Amino acid sequence: MDYRKTGVLCAVRGCHNSWFKRKKYLQDICFDHNPRTRAECGCGAPYDMHAPPKCEEARRLWLKALNLKKPPKLPYVCSFHFVDGRPTEDHPFPEKWLGYDAPVKAPRRRLVRIYPQSDDEQGDGTSDDHETAQMEPLQLPLQYSDACTQWEVQALTDHTYASGDKIMLHKATQFHSEDPLALSILKNDTSSLLYTGFTLSVFKEHVKYLQQFYTSKFKMHVMDQILMTMMKLKLNLLQGDLAERFDVSQSAVSRIITYWIDAMEEHMRVYIPWLPRETVRSTMPQCFKENFPNTTCIIDCSETILQKAHNLDSRGESYSHYYSNNTLKYLVAIAPCGLIMFISPAYGGRCSDKFITQESGFLDYLQPGDEVMADRGFTIRDLLFEREVNLIMPAFTQKGGQLSDEDVTATRRIANVRIHVERVIRRLKVFKIVSQTVPINMAHKMDKILRVCAALVNMQGDIIHENTE
Repeated sequence: MDYRKTGVLCAVRGCHNSWFKRKKYLQDICFDHNPRTRAECGCGAPYDMHAPPKCEEARRLWLKALNLKKPPKLPYVCSFHFVDGRPTEDHPFPEKWLGYDAPVKAPRRRLVRIYPQSDDEQGDGTSDDHETAQMEPLQLPLQYSDACTQWEVQALTDHTYASGDKIMLHKATQFHSEDPLALSILKNDTSSLLYTGFTLSVFKEHVKYLQQFYTSKFKMHVMDQILMTMMKLKLNLLQGDLAERFDVSQSAVSRIITYWIDAMEEHMRVYIPWLPRETVRSTMPQCFKENFPNTTCIIDCSETILQKAHNLDSRGESYSHYYSNNTLKYLVAIAPCGLIMFISPAYGGRCSDKFITQESGFLDYLQPGDEVMADRGFTIRDLLFEREVNLIMPAFTQKGGQLSDEDVTATRRIANVRIHVERVIRRLKVFKIVSQTVPINMAHKMDKILRVCAALVNMQGDIIHENTE
């Protein structure tokens, strides 16, 4: 039983005074008034236990003075912690020996040895040299000295490579070098594509761009911090693995990745632009120009598996019947040239395509006269009709009948160009953090992670990923 919760013990950390000790002290025999007990003779107890005030504001100040992480229900305090020995008007709260003011330790005294003087050096005590020798005692060099005797160790003087100064200099050079560790990891374009998705020159330009917005004070080099974040996005490495690679703690890895995901999401939004209609048509591939020259964008939804939540309501909101699993669902809109122009926040897998299209803000980018190409699941013709936007969609079969020859031809043409959005989504899922199972504790960061990965895909340009599996 925790007696501190019942008010039996003093609530101050490190104090062991209690009602039990006080009662036992009063029941013991008083040495000054033998054979009477201390309660009978009137000597009294060395301390009393004082209850906290009933006023809410005074009780809050009482608990603030105790500075406890988990305060007890009845924070009684003994007399030792009050200036006047009890709560008074001048000092109503405990102020003495509260357990969290650790005394400052005195520095260790330096050991100084004085060499014994020979008879020739002693003289009559009137020479200036002798007085100087007494005033300024000689000190033994300690770089080759034994820890116990502080005398010179001959075994170490024969091996100068064991010098402590050289060892400390070597460690300082090894662990505090100004050169970033990223230069030894990214040796060429192949390793840079593996860890970041960029060539080495593009990665350095990316670091140079982000470095101007750096405001934190982590001890790691900025290039190493960005490389660590990119490795997390690209390969979804464990935090323990990243901590071993960069020789830092896992908590530092978590803070660095969180900081740079926020910073990248804020300063890389310019890489996800909504292109003007003229730019879309001037960069349109030939396959679109022949059959769908007025297409503004192609949209599709994709999903990422989410770790199953313990809460049943959250689990039901993220369950996808299509994947038979808990997923995160998001909308991707690309230009005909393959550039990602819009990516929505992450929704639960239970949400429909129409709901995400309506709630994500995608419709606000459309203008009258645009054409949107979508799959059969996007029943958004009524939403686009209000904005005077045309919808290009494969034909449906009616009442179990077959498609006509015209519908079959149109569906094949749409499928021939809609494959571009599938390719872009595949490039997006080259980043393992999006394609692998998302931990439940990272679900709140997925909106920013999706935007960062989409911006990185647009920055890659026409890079061919050889190691996508």
